[in-house]
Amino acid sequence: MLKTIQSYVRDESGATAIEYGLIAALVSVAAIVALQALGGSLKEIFGIVSSNLSSAAAKATAGATTTGG
Repeated sequence: MLKTIQSYVRDESGATAIEYGLIAALVSVAAIVALQALGGSLKEIFGIVSSNLSSAAAKATAGATTTGG
């Protein structure tokens, strides 16, 4: 009985799994915080890109109809 208790106390495999779980949770929280911090600027950048692409597409369409393909 004493040997069983001693082997249970020395077994660290559960502690290692818990440590990996805590590290994964910390990385997840850091990623969420970083994405939320960058969210506004990313939205602004993609808005600018979208508006520039729309403008370029409109100019290309207008140029194609006036040159008479």
